[in-house]
Amino acid sequence: MNDAILNKGDELTPKEIVRELDKFIIGQNKAKKAVSIALRNRFRRQKLPADIADDIIPKNILMIGPTGVGKTEIARRLAKLTRSPFLKVEASKFTEVGYVGRDVESIVRDLVRIAVDLVKAEKMAENNEKARRNTEEKILSILLPPPKSSKATVGENENEAENFAESKEKFRKMLREGKLNDRVIEVEVKANSFAPFEIFSASGVEEIGIQISEMMPSLMGAKGPKKRKMTLGEAFDYMLMEEQNRLLDMDQVAKVAIGRTEQMGIVFLDEIDKIAGRESGGHGPMVSREGVQRDLLPVIEGTTVNTKYGMVKTDHILFIGAGAFHVAKPADMIPELQGRFPIRVELESLNKADFIRILTEPQNALVKQYQNLLGTEGLEILFSADAIEEIATMAVEINTSSENIGARRLHTIMEKVMEDISYEASDLEHGQVKIDREYVNKKVQSIIKDGDLSKYIL
Repeated sequence: MNDAILNKGDELTPKEIVRELDKFIIGQNKAKKAVSIALRNRFRRQKLPADIADDIIPKNILMIGPTGVGKTEIARRLAKLTRSPFLKVEASKFTEVGYVGRDVESIVRDLVRIAVDLVKAEKMAENNEKARRNTEEKILSILLPPPKSSKATVGENENEAENFAESKEKFRKMLREGKLNDRVIEVEVKANSFAPFEIFSASGVEEIGIQISEMMPSLMGAKGPKKRKMTLGEAFDYMLMEEQNRLLDMDQVAKVAIGRTEQMGIVFLDEIDKIAGRESGGHGPMVSREGVQRDLLPVIEGTTVNTKYGMVKTDHILFIGAGAFHVAKPADMIPELQGRFPIRVELESLNKADFIRILTEPQNALVKQYQNLLGTEGLEILFSADAIEEIATMAVEINTSSENIGARRLHTIMEKVMEDISYEASDLEHGQVKIDREYVNKKVQSIIKDGDLSKYIL
């Protein structure tokens, strides 16, 4: 197995993976445990001989639970932890072959594009120092063209070379200190590509659209580079990006991206319960439910998909299905698809204590987000313990009386609480702003009491 595929997550044990997830997600220990084992098994498999590793298929996971309890966030953080290509798609957006809509193989094509972007970003970071040096030399050659050869004596040529080298170093120092950023220079820029076929991107022929759009500049007789005036600061950024692209070996990028997709790719299939119905002989969108499941089956079981960057095998891509399953049940899926999700985890609904922890504990906690945002305006936002408790209580109350949207309810309540402060922050004097239970009640309680209004606002 290729060691180049292994990522930083290969050193993490399941317990360490759970601890990393705990930094961002409250509760749901069963789901965290399941994904941590699945992730660790991927790295274990990659260290095995190829003939054994090929026979070890991933244990796909089916997450069952209401919206807003952390299903997507667990999968997203897992992918980020390992720098794995990650794609979230809604199963209900796909249609059976023969119907208008996206075909399931577009999942693999989209995942490969994400992998290519990941690898490109990594390669650009590796080449950044070299690209900056090359760009600096190009800028200096524009600012200070090299002296033309002349019939001067050897001594004069040596003196001219020394003066040029000295001047070049002075310009280099000024360039690095940003003293030349406002100077206007003339730079060669490439003509914009003409890509009129973006309309294909929503259908099953998006690859054809991409290939045609890439051919269009030459077909339309696109012009070559042209001169354009811009500030040196703008020119440096533009030329740096051009240099980074020039240093990229796209064949190698594609090769690495395909390998990472095949061995590390994660697909999060949301709303899988909405395609769980069996064929009922009816008409309309209900008819294609079982068809979508049957189209998904070979992709999840393992097939080869033709993409812009090459053939991609899906045998070892990890699929995480998720749904509320309020009406349909996992047993309503076709038996073959049920068998491809051997690990089932039920996520728990969130209570008041969970909401209090979500507001304050994670690295990306809502309270911390607002404190950091308004800190840029010179304001120190202080939430009292009773204010946080009141927000959590309100979230539970509204989730109980209307639609239960889990932790997402906290976002709507917090936005209402912080609305006026966020609006006026730019005009307020620097200092502390304290938010207590009374302030929270003042901003939200009247809306909660009006049931009809609450449905629309909270």
